[in-house]
Amino acid sequence: MSHDVLDIPAWAALAGPHRRFAEVSGRAVRYHPEVALFGAVAPDAGDDAWDDVAKLAGPAEVVTVVGEAPPPPAAWEVVLEIPGVQLVDVALEAAHDPEAVRLTAADVPEMLDLVERTQPGPFRARTIELGTYLGLRHNGRLIAMAGERMHPPGWTEISAVCTDPGYRGRGLATRLVKAVAAGIRERGEQPFLHASASNINAIRLYEALGFRLRRHTTFRAVRTPG
Repeated sequence: MSHDVLDIPAWAALAGPHRRFAEVSGRAVRYHPEVALFGAVAPDAGDDAWDDVAKLAGPAEVVTVVGEAPPPPAAWEVVLEIPGVQLVDVALEAAHDPEAVRLTAADVPEMLDLVERTQPGPFRARTIELGTYLGLRHNGRLIAMAGERMHPPGWTEISAVCTDPGYRGRGLATRLVKAVAAGIRERGEQPFLHASASNINAIRLYEALGFRLRRHTTFRAVRTPG
């Protein structure tokens, strides 16, 4: 199993298992905007790949580029740069959780509300289509969730790990990460994840669970020329 695809996870996913969600222009690709905000350029792309990104996104639109890419042209506005880390599973004790429920499209309004209150990262109306999402409920209310996002060959990213502030400190995130990972492992794939480099508590939790730092990365949002 090559780790190379993890250097370009969005490209590898959209050229492979997530091809059905891909919008393509030349050497640029992105997820359908209702599914995820991520895009990428081909691993061997040159500076002219940004012309393909512009054609794909349209004028004055924001695109978040994940993975290796040449610097954007001077005419482009860098809207946001978030230093991040990529971690891979090396010793996670994955386990199904009998109380975790599979979330469906009917749960999306609640999922969006939980994401809005906890800010685990981008989540859109159709993000749930990317893979399995599991949740924990208390008195019928969704209080924690986690699921699958980018899917480069042989790997699946665990994402949207979040817990209602009133229920933190009870190990709910740990349970859900292990449960999502159990499903990934059963498909013969390996879990990985991303986190903001500044989110020290989350990184410590993931490392304690059995993830290992693989690389530092940057999530870069750029605006195409208007």
